Amino acid sequence: MRSLALLSTSLHNLKNSNITQQSVDAEHETVYLCSEVVSDSSCDIDILKVDRNSADEPTPIATFPIAANSEKDSSQIISFRFLGENQSLALITSSGDIGSISVEEDSTYEFDIVGSIEAGIKAATWNPDESLVALITGENRILLMTNTFDTISESALETTEEGEDQQVNVGWGSKTTQFHGSLGKAAAQEGSVQLDKIGLSPDDDLQPRISWRGDGTYVVVSFVSNSGPRQRRSLRVYDRQGVLQNVSEPIAGLEHVLSWRPSGNLIASTQRFGFEGGGAGKTGRHDLIFFERNGLRHGEFGLREAAAENTSNSRRWGYKVKDLFWNCDSNILAIWIERDNEDIIQLWTIGNYHWYLKQEIVADADCPRFSSASWHPEKPMILLLTSSSRIFEYQFTWETFISRAPPPNDSGCVAVVDGTNVLLTPFRTQNVPPPMSSCQLALTTDNNHTQQARTPLHVSFSSSRDTLAVLHQQGLVRLYDLRTRLEPGRGKAVDPSKICEISLTDTLSKGSRARQCILTGQKQDLDILHVAVLASDSEGDYILHANVTQSESSPPKIVRLPSASGRLLYSSYRIFWQSISGEIFEVYDDDDYISPPLCQFPEFSVTTEAVELNDNDVLFIARADSGNLYAAMPSSTTAHKLASGTTSFVISGEFVIYTVVSHEAFFAPLKSVQALLYDLKGEGSSVSNKDIDNASQWERRRVERGSVIVTSVSSAMSLVLQMPRGNLETINPRPLVLAVVRQDIDVMKYRKAFIACRKHRIDLNVLFAHNPTSFMGNVASFVEQIEDVDFLNLFLTNIGQSTLPPTTIAEICDAIRTQLETKDLTKYVNSILTAHVSKKPADYEAGLKLLLRLRDIDSNLVEEAVKYIIFLVDADKLFDTALGMYDFSLVLLIAQHSQKDPREYLPFLRELRALPKYYQRYKIDDHLKRYQSALRNIRLAGSDYLEEALKYIELHHLYLDSLAIWRNDPESYLRLLELYGDWLFDRREYDKAAIVYVEARKHPKAIVAYERALMWRELFTLAVEDSVDENEIEQIALRVADELSSKKRFDEAARVLIDYGKDVRGCVQALAHGNSFSEARRIISVHREAELIVDILHPAALESRHQFTEDIDEMKTQLGKQVQRIQELRVKQVKEPDAFYGVEEENLHNVDVMTDVSMAPTAFTRYTAAPSMASKASKRSSRSKRKLERKVGSGKKGTVDEEEYLLTSITKLVTRFKTLESDAERLIPHLMVFSDEHRAEAKDLQAEILDFRKEIELSIDIVWPSKTEQDEDGELASFGGNWASMIEGRIAKRRFAVEQIVKPTLSSSDWKNHLLDL
Repeated sequence: MRSLALLSTSLHNLKNSNITQQSVDAEHETVYLCSEVVSDSSCDIDILKVDRNSADEPTPIATFPIAANSEKDSSQIISFRFLGENQSLALITSSGDIGSISVEEDSTYEFDIVGSIEAGIKAATWNPDESLVALITGENRILLMTNTFDTISESALETTEEGEDQQVNVGWGSKTTQFHGSLGKAAAQEGSVQLDKIGLSPDDDLQPRISWRGDGTYVVVSFVSNSGPRQRRSLRVYDRQGVLQNVSEPIAGLEHVLSWRPSGNLIASTQRFGFEGGGAGKTGRHDLIFFERNGLRHGEFGLREAAAENTSNSRRWGYKVKDLFWNCDSNILAIWIERDNEDIIQLWTIGNYHWYLKQEIVADADCPRFSSASWHPEKPMILLLTSSSRIFEYQFTWETFISRAPPPNDSGCVAVVDGTNVLLTPFRTQNVPPPMSSCQLALTTDNNHTQQARTPLHVSFSSSRDTLAVLHQQGLVRLYDLRTRLEPGRGKAVDPSKICEISLTDTLSKGSRARQCILTGQKQDLDILHVAVLASDSEGDYILHANVTQSESSPPKIVRLPSASGRLLYSSYRIFWQSISGEIFEVYDDDDYISPPLCQFPEFSVTTEAVELNDNDVLFIARADSGNLYAAMPSSTTAHKLASGTTSFVISGEFVIYTVVSHEAFFAPLKSVQALLYDLKGEGSSVSNKDIDNASQWERRRVERGSVIVTSVSSAMSLVLQMPRGNLETINPRPLVLAVVRQDIDVMKYRKAFIACRKHRIDLNVLFAHNPTSFMGNVASFVEQIEDVDFLNLFLTNIGQSTLPPTTIAEICDAIRTQLETKDLTKYVNSILTAHVSKKPADYEAGLKLLLRLRDIDSNLVEEAVKYIIFLVDADKLFDTALGMYDFSLVLLIAQHSQKDPREYLPFLRELRALPKYYQRYKIDDHLKRYQSALRNIRLAGSDYLEEALKYIELHHLYLDSLAIWRNDPESYLRLLELYGDWLFDRREYDKAAIVYVEARKHPKAIVAYERALMWRELFTLAVEDSVDENEIEQIALRVADELSSKKRFDEAARVLIDYGKDVRGCVQALAHGNSFSEARRIISVHREAELIVDILHPAALESRHQFTEDIDEMKTQLGKQVQRIQELRVKQVKEPDAFYGVEEENLHNVDVMTDVSMAPTAFTRYTAAPSMASKASKRSSRSKRKLERKVGSGKKGTVDEEEYLLTSITKLVTRFKTLESDAERLIPHLMVFSDEHRAEAKDLQAEILDFRKEIELSIDIVWPSKTEQDEDGELASFGGNWASMIEGRIAKRRFAVEQIVKPTLSSSDWKNHLLDL
């Protein structure tokens, strides 16, 4: 639904010239012009050079004569082309000369004729890559030549050949196979093509035409064939070698114009109807028709020129089509029409298979004929036109004309220009797909403007209401009140009526061209509209503005602007203008002057809007042709780039909505953008280069591939998108819906907010979560507005299923329940039940109690309530809850309405009824697995059930509960304590069991439990207190000592043996095993058993010394291997970082190879669509991540975690060495005094430990380098790109993990015995 808007115009006047041809040098932005002055037998050629970026006069570069043919009125230059590879101009004349002019610097600009064709040349065209040129000679022969003018092929146009790729008709679907009814077989056998009825158009110039396909692989030729009974035009398609490929089907009335679309799918020409030899149709019909490469027809559309047949004129119908030409991106087709009194260029575009007339350019009255026309070869929106003495440049842009009226008057109206009609569609109430529309506004012209262009230049909506301004080329502005219907209903969606006309023709300066208009409102008086028209002349841009009240307008005023080619901004109440350099100025209409620059964008942005915020702040949002989206505010030093790669944007309510090339729509809150600019305002010029990932914090959603934004309707919470083909899609994005819902909640319109959430599947919890305090204070208003029972049930259910804290859910449910009970208990019984069961945990008992209350009020109502609560909750849960309330009537009520089989529950209930009260409750609680309650009830049932209670306690491990229940029964309490102790003993919790046995006065069992727990102090204390026999105590001591020794608790084992076992030898042996030689020697000396030194301590000391040696050797081997491996890993991480860190493109796991869909997935997608490959990959990735987390630190060789594991292992080795060193320090003094052999071993042991200590210190310094060395070793070249960023991320992550391992240290070695060195 885009329209073409005129962006800028420029004009160069050339005195004393007759321009006939033009050619563009796209690299140097230069236009070369060819001027011809024809005399009797020759033609003087002037070549001029025009700089597009300068206002200087054209520069003549060459003048030379050429031979002229007999046709003086037509151009003598057939082809005039700039060749970028040779930096030359190639000229081909109608007389047959082929030559070139070098335009390189310091060249002489001489015309060099490289060859001639005696028969003359009728047509010549270069292919797009300038490597070939196709020519039609005067003898109707086609020549293909290289850019050095070497002939590739030559063949005659008139031939009976059909071409190599000509289609073969086998009769399927042909006329001869169809049923013709009453016409009979004769009609079926009649030939479909009658060549004697196919002729030429009276407007045909009889000259051949040539057009190349965009890729330069094929060329099409249109020429007049004389082979049939009548002259007719035919199309022939050739390849690059000049071989005929296809011949078009015969077309009656086919005309001379020809243009092949650069994209290659269509060949355009025109066809006349309603005359002898023309197409079958009404007189005056004129179509633009299309062919495929195979020569077959492929659609058409009718031209909209008014035909007035005049046989005396060279233009039989008052006009004729002179030429066709496509822009370089194939989106715009320009049609050059020659009228009786003037020339006109029409610009057509296609959307959804409909051709729109978007713009018309009329030649000036004082120079009514164009001499040449062409698009810029690389810039698709620039059109270059020439007349005999002028060159015009028109630059266009795509613009969507949308209504920007604020809520609640936003209609979402969109205007599409289509010739003399403006197509209007209000998307708030109707979504009409183009090319249809809700209303067609016909633009009629008055008699004073009949000679001007009919298609408007620009269209604009008022910023305050749906008023439309239409700007025509001559400066005429028409205002229309659209009278748009804002609510659904019957009647016209749009009923426009004209308000007034503002003629600026007399106000426009001479040579001025108006190109844009805007409508703004007045804050003081909404009935006043302000019209501003942007125009330009030779001095630059200026604005004409006037106020409009009802049907009257004030005299227009003029405000001059500082430069040309600027653009007016859309704003609500103020006028802003953007210069070509990106500066923003405010235009004060009251005083007719402009402000200093408010801010500046890095590049000129055609689509720019001014958003007026609170406190008179203005936010400027601009999208440049590069796809960058900028935001700026007054007094900002520079603009901030919000996003890159954008394709469209719109301001909607509280959001800037934009789409990007990755087919996503982003919703940036205006407040967030404003806050961002405020934060960045003080950072000076570095702001624009600051890399801030704004998009990561803004909501987004997927959109269909290639879709762009048309408009957004805040009141309808809708966003309208258009697909590349032209069809529309309206969506309701979550941010827009939530914005409206929040606004409604703030003003306590709960019902409207509820309906919106329900319709768009928004979580109803937002009604509470947006402002919890306000909601809880207005629960009565909430219930009053949402009085529908089903709506209340839905809300309560959503609250119950939310992630709110259980206490909050209970408060909400209780508050609503209280209001409902006060309002009408019987009406809202279902909602009250829902409030009870929606709590966490659900309060089933309260709901069932409500049923008991209702049973006394209305039996019919209670039945319906029971059915509802059974629908709401599992019937088995309700049955169990009712049973747990010990109310059998309620149980039967639930059971009867839950479709339970009476044979299942009636025998069970009869059995329960027959039991005593508390035993009955015990059975019910046991059935419901309420074990604690069952235990309390069986206690109340009496002492007769104690044995059953004990079994029940053992079965369900209710020991602590039973102790609390039987606390006041000493006999049963002691019995339960013993039972509890036995259970702990069986669970091997001997320490706890012993304490319980002591509490239960079961000392023998406590002694056994203490022995098993190795609590020897408590054990022997209790044994002595119970007067256990000495021999038995010694036996217990021996057993305990053995267990302590097996646990390496040698000192405790020695104490038990010496104190309670009376075993000195065993005590010494235990101390020797524990390396406690000092204590062992003390025990020997106390008990006067010196022989134990030689018998026990001497061998034990030597054994300990050899064990130290084995441990040192083992640690040396481990340390050497691990240090060497760490060095290898650090070399690898520098030389091969990708292999070391295992870098992989993580985004590849989330590539969605499925076709894009038009709607984002919903909660129901799981039931309607198969899961995508992306979801499977994500699940696999999650499992892999968990698996990797478990493997971190495992130390598997080759993994990225290996270095961390090795460093941790070395740290543990140092800790182990410290322990060994401490033990050796205690052993060496004893080795020195035992014997000479022991003394020698002590010396060797001390030397081994000191040597290994030095080796450890050196290894620590190697694997734990200083910070500076670590940074140098980890330095990587800056490669840029995603790979380098992933490498850096992995390095940072691993370096952080390694740095968390603290460098181990060794204490000083002051323990060294220097006597061993003597």
